Amino acid sequence: MRKINVFDTTLRDGEQSAGVNLNALEKLEIAKQLERLGVDIMEAGFPAASSGDFQGVKNIADTVRNASVTGLARANVGDIDAAWEALKGGADPRLHVFLATSPIHMTHKLKKTPDEVVETAVEAVKYAKRFFPKVQWSAEDACRSDRSFLAKIIKEVIDAGASVINIPDTVGYRSPQEYGELFTYLRNNVPNIEGVDLSAHCHNDLGMAVANSLAAIECGATQIEGTINGIGERAGNAAIEEVAVALRIRNDFYQAETGLKLDEIKRTSNLVSKLTGMAVPGNKAVVGANAFAHESGIHQDGMLKEKTTYEIISPQLIGVQSTSLVLGKHSGRHAFRDRVKELGFTLDDTKINEAFKEFKDLADKKKQVTEDDLFALLTDIQTDEIAEKYEIHSLQVQYGTANIPTATISIEAPDGTMLQQAGTGSGSVEAIYNTLEEMMPGTLKLQDYRINSVGGGRDALAEVHVRVTYNGVESNGRGTAQDVLESSAIAYLNAVNRVLVRESYQVKKQAHV
Repeated sequence: MRKINVFDTTLRDGEQSAGVNLNALEKLEIAKQLERLGVDIMEAGFPAASSGDFQGVKNIADTVRNASVTGLARANVGDIDAAWEALKGGADPRLHVFLATSPIHMTHKLKKTPDEVVETAVEAVKYAKRFFPKVQWSAEDACRSDRSFLAKIIKEVIDAGASVINIPDTVGYRSPQEYGELFTYLRNNVPNIEGVDLSAHCHNDLGMAVANSLAAIECGATQIEGTINGIGERAGNAAIEEVAVALRIRNDFYQAETGLKLDEIKRTSNLVSKLTGMAVPGNKAVVGANAFAHESGIHQDGMLKEKTTYEIISPQLIGVQSTSLVLGKHSGRHAFRDRVKELGFTLDDTKINEAFKEFKDLADKKKQVTEDDLFALLTDIQTDEIAEKYEIHSLQVQYGTANIPTATISIEAPDGTMLQQAGTGSGSVEAIYNTLEEMMPGTLKLQDYRINSVGGGRDALAEVHVRVTYNGVESNGRGTAQDVLESSAIAYLNAVNRVLVRESYQVKKQAHV
């Protein structure tokens, strides 16, 4: 079996999905789960993009020990310097530097001649090798580049010190056959390509990212790049979990495998979905809610007789258990702490106590607290880095088909003062949001609102994700509660609190300078 390295870019390319904005603690939590999943390389961000991105990459590089942490850089000294400062504390730091090679990009974006592009790429790799033991070079828009030019520039950057060459289908343009043939061409026409890892980075604009990644593996790629749940710019990236499971199930054909711990896939998918606010479609391969559901009578009959008649992937393979223990209001602190560890969370005593209190409050309202409920509760507590914030003290909504919906809200401000306001709207949620907008100093407007059910049943938790603009700053927020209206209010305030944290960080930074 050939070993295929997994390069995860959930925290960089994935976070570039429209509407996704992770804070530093959320990024770190995802990074720790990616480490448990067993990815070989994780791209933690773009250090030169902003001070927040720089700090997020640094936190991850300083924490993760069992994976190589990398950051993205353009082919210039400033980006490379910023990446080294962020990554130098990592266990195995590497750089991912890119430069466009297609005629359309060189002419209209870079405004450089092909010879100038080669010179820029070579100088960037040589400079990066002063710091980084491993440098990956990417030919942006490789699939629309001239093949002979692509072979030429790859030879030059390998001579300059690049040890990984990435051939991205940046706009998701190629078919699997075409993409595979490109790898074959490069292996046959780049004289110094032996010993260098060839990497596939595929986008899903035409729905072929996973198929293209597998075609690249067939044709000699030794590394695949992608994201959890296939998130990313536009239509997203290749879904890492789909590629990994395909290699496992069809190892007779591909004769290749990753080093991923496949039973961590479902938990990783759930965490990324919750923190990014990007719901996983029910019919998505491998991790969708319907991936192991069988409704057809013929299928059900076959499943009862022999599961492999209609199920080529067992739920247990990706970490979906057919039975799960539940906790209730009589469960003790010891059982709760054990379950927290089983779910992969690491909480200090203060947060354990906070989580246990939240659990007991929920258990008083629900007969059984499921694993999904606990996961939602623990994720919110684990990733809450907001010390000073607005908190709901009380919420009352009056609604009737013949009456105007009215919300009365009391909140505690960061300075400890209590604020109270009443407002109306055309519906209950609008009444709540109109009221909160009146209570907040500055301008607050809702841009997007989504609600999901955590688990099933009439007592399921409601999980709300919002995107707002507060004082000109766009922010995401999420809230989880058994009541839909309460979770809606929590999500709205969470988005505001995130902006306040960002502003506080900027003030402290300027004061330090």
